[in-house]
Amino acid sequence: MRLIRLIALAAVTAAPLAAQAPAAPPKFDKTGVADTSIFAPMLFGTPSGTRTASGAPGARYWQNRADYDIKTTLDTTTKSVSADETLRYTNNSPDTLTFVWLQTEQNAFRANSLNGYIFPENSRFGARGFQGGYTFSRIEQVMPAAGGAKPARKALVTRENETMTKVNLAEPLAPGRTAVIEMAYKFPVPEHGADRMGRDGSLYEIAQWYPRVAVYDEIRGWNIEPYLGQGEFYLEYGDFSLAITVPAGYIVASTGALENAKEVLPPPMVARLAEAAKSDKVVRIITAEELASGAARPKHDGTITWKFKAKNVRDAVWAAAPDYQWDASSYKGAYAFAYYRPNAAKLWQDAADMSRMSIQEYSERWFPYPWPHISAIEGPISGMEYPMIAMEDQSRTAQELYNVVTHEIGHMWFPMIVGSNERVYMWQDEGFNTFINTFSEARRFPAEGDQMRRALGERSMIEGLMRANRDEPINVGPDRINPMFLGFQAYVKPSVGLQLLRQEILGPEAFDDAFRTYTARWAFKHPTPADFFRTMEDASGRRLDWFWREWFIENPHFDQAFDDVRVNTRGDTTTVDVAYANRARGVLPIRARFTLSDGTTQDFNYPAEVWSTNTVQYRRQYKFAGKKPVKIELDPEHRLVDTDRSNNVWNAPPTIVP
Repeated sequence: MRLIRLIALAAVTAAPLAAQAPAAPPKFDKTGVADTSIFAPMLFGTPSGTRTASGAPGARYWQNRADYDIKTTLDTTTKSVSADETLRYTNNSPDTLTFVWLQTEQNAFRANSLNGYIFPENSRFGARGFQGGYTFSRIEQVMPAAGGAKPARKALVTRENETMTKVNLAEPLAPGRTAVIEMAYKFPVPEHGADRMGRDGSLYEIAQWYPRVAVYDEIRGWNIEPYLGQGEFYLEYGDFSLAITVPAGYIVASTGALENAKEVLPPPMVARLAEAAKSDKVVRIITAEELASGAARPKHDGTITWKFKAKNVRDAVWAAAPDYQWDASSYKGAYAFAYYRPNAAKLWQDAADMSRMSIQEYSERWFPYPWPHISAIEGPISGMEYPMIAMEDQSRTAQELYNVVTHEIGHMWFPMIVGSNERVYMWQDEGFNTFINTFSEARRFPAEGDQMRRALGERSMIEGLMRANRDEPINVGPDRINPMFLGFQAYVKPSVGLQLLRQEILGPEAFDDAFRTYTARWAFKHPTPADFFRTMEDASGRRLDWFWREWFIENPHFDQAFDDVRVNTRGDTTTVDVAYANRARGVLPIRARFTLSDGTTQDFNYPAEVWSTNTVQYRRQYKFAGKKPVKIELDPEHRLVDTDRSNNVWNAPPTIVP
């Protein structure tokens, strides 16, 4: 081999230079790269039959179902909750399941939990030094028996993993079959339950309180992301039967319709409930005077059991206190309730009407409210939503209270009706909800500005964050977001994007039609971001790859300016050549206002797609008869996002008089 190499080397070196053949040209383009433009097509994946390319559920769409029957008791002496639960889990998937995962979220309050490692103890989502968690006395599967024999029960093998618990089934669960799992447990109620549940004196707000089956879907299989506090929930739909036993003096508010009003309420209160069912005015069901006199309760010793039933919901929670005043109104057959303590009455006496207006606004604009009531509940939780339940604190002003009430009630649409995965895509519920809130807030307090003014305030926040380079991509898991910027990134920034899409890109008519289509298509189902993107394009008739990329996936900034303005006057005609500049990766429509020499103004608006062949410059020519431009301004009404407005104005140079 050494000899062969030497011969080859000699042959090369001996050849005269002139005889060497020229180098062959490369057979590929070294500069060739994929399409990295902001306008490149988005790749959503190939539809599989469960989800269509149009963004609608496919012919083979499926989701599993979870029905619950829970009997629970509040022990105010030990400040604990105990329960017996029957879970009926129906496997509608094409897969045979040998185990299920339960969300056991009270375990976030155990010592050395992942929640405690990630969020500081005294932060909003911290445990505040409380140690709790579940204690199970049994987890069993009810095995069907033939010939009318008594069903057998088999103890199930379980394994805890933070706030998730794996339950091995006694036998495989085939497609189309239902597993019945029974369990008994108890847990101490934390005073500050990561600002999502807890207690304040004799008042209890009980949420994330029962083991809930996780979602199994065709996107991620078992959704096993743990509950850490900042990320929220992803749950199956089903029916609930709740029997809640509390001290006799307590009033209970819960997900679901009250089934035994005549057993837990004196006759006058039952009659007032019937009156409120037909009234758009507030009816005082239980007053402060009746609480003080004892007339509000049918008995005062021992315990009493309140029974509720809810259909087609993804969760169920409750609250109880001995001093709840109770107000009610209604909208198209749905009650609007408010529960509050006497020391909150000054503002909360209007909360039932606030609740009514909220479900009216969202029902009329987006999708009809489907459940028997909505309840605003006053307590220590600063703001939290569950099906039919909105928990808020007392607030300082009526407008502040309404903004929180209508925000939590807005969540009945996103994600309670449209059941997106909040634990992974927080923006798909918080951002959408913040967007629809601007319409509701403007409806309640029009003197404080219309919906567009509120949208302007949100845009100003995001511009400030971009200028400071503190913004991040929207499509980031919620538990990875800096808590200081959670409100901006998961709430305000997506809302600003939807406002831009509605007002500046699609127009209100096309946007509203598409957004309603998305809501109706995915009501009581599990959409992904791609389903939203595809539906908005399908129903609006506009390809929006560039917008989804820049606003939800990437994190570009926005800066429009002028590269050049040339003015040439011949006779009575002035020709103006304008080179509009785009000095950041993000693209938006162009809104230009010309102020002319006769004092008039003229607006020229161009869609964002004008940047598609040249994302840095766009040229236009204008002609004016008998007048000249003295100023041209980009986005004069601040309807867009622009991180540098100092380059948004061109002024004509002063005329030099000889």
